[in-house]
Amino acid sequence: MKNKILLHILLLPLFIFSQQVSFTEFDLENGLHVIMHQDNSAPVVITSVMYDVGGKDRAEGRTGFAHFFEHLLFEGSENIGRGEFMKIIPANGGTFNAYTSNDETYYYEIFPSNKLELGLWMESERMLHPVIDQVGVDTQNEVVKEEKRQRYDSPYGKLFKVLGENLFKVHPYKDENIGKMEDLDAATLEEFMQYFDKYYTPTNAVLVVAGDIDLEETKGLVEKYFSDVKPRPKPTRSFPKEEPITEVSRVQAYDQNIQIPAILAAYRTPGFTERDAYVLDMISTYLSGGKSSVLYKKLVDQQKQALQIAAINLSQREYSMFTFFALPLGEVSLDTLLEEIDEEIVKVQNELISERDYQKLLNQFEAQFVNSNSSVEGIANSLAKYYLLHNDVNLINKYIDIYRSIDREEIREVAKKYLSTNQRVEIEYLVGSAN
Repeated sequence: MKNKILLHILLLPLFIFSQQVSFTEFDLENGLHVIMHQDNSAPVVITSVMYDVGGKDRAEGRTGFAHFFEHLLFEGSENIGRGEFMKIIPANGGTFNAYTSNDETYYYEIFPSNKLELGLWMESERMLHPVIDQVGVDTQNEVVKEEKRQRYDSPYGKLFKVLGENLFKVHPYKDENIGKMEDLDAATLEEFMQYFDKYYTPTNAVLVVAGDIDLEETKGLVEKYFSDVKPRPKPTRSFPKEEPITEVSRVQAYDQNIQIPAILAAYRTPGFTERDAYVLDMISTYLSGGKSSVLYKKLVDQQKQALQIAAINLSQREYSMFTFFALPLGEVSLDTLLEEIDEEIVKVQNELISERDYQKLLNQFEAQFVNSNSSVEGIANSLAKYYLLHNDVNLINKYIDIYRSIDREEIREVAKKYLSTNQRVEIEYLVGSAN
């Protein structure tokens, strides 16, 4: 009886320990949307801006602009000297970072709360009048090339390139987010300036201020520093649609930097705003979310066939990529690993997962939900993302309800719908050179 009571307590939904994230929204006359979240529990504040621009936003022959701007807009502004941006922040007790995905670009600074005005001023400088000149372009061109050498040309670093090229034929997701170096080399200064004018507009961004703030004071500071940004039209987009994959294709890719071959099986799945994308999240977690997951226990622990195994649902706005990745152990063949993976996929398609595994899944997503809202940094990013990319900022409080509403039958049906062998690309990632 005691064991049953303990199990019941352990399986209680974690949301009872979480709190609703409160937020206030308003718009400036220039179209900039602003979200504020007040949390006075610690003397920390984050100022952040997310722009609705990513790797997919490019012209043919001009890949990598969004990522390039992530670097370029740290160069300086009319009021911040070249290279000073990254000196001012730590000198005032702050930290900063930025990232670019295929769908968005995000900048943020974390300061002691008495430096709120400094953070807002610096982000407004980035939006209002950055210095985009040939010196900065040339400098950041070398920085991006070095990043590519270290990250994308490292062992297994080319996998995203191989995946994109084979899973997409016409959509810009086919290109690496970092872009092709020859495209950046060939771009003119005028093209970079035009890119900024098109995408770095107040109507294409959201400003989030979170932490130890006073709401009325913060609103006044936002108006002070961002009202002068000139409004420009929100960019319009029309991306080509991919034809469904109806036949399995098998391709080989080579990398001289790896020592162990790999097998990948990739499916093109719905964008992250679709309900099925949430179900696919649960399927990937069930199959390989941790050492107690189905594939890890089977291929790594029990059968000793794989060094590494993963089922990854890489969520994107237009299309997502659901990918199995495995490294063989010893003389195990790549085809053997794929057969073992397929065996587990078929089980998910034809059988209901156990009630215990289902409850474990829910607990994992409850924990993720609580953790995502446990820091002011995480809250700021979520507020920006749910507003700009999902068109529903209150998802920060309710997205867990979507996972809770998914039952075992839906998991089975979605696995049938998207994870058939005729809907995928199989990639043998081999040691050596194609020549």
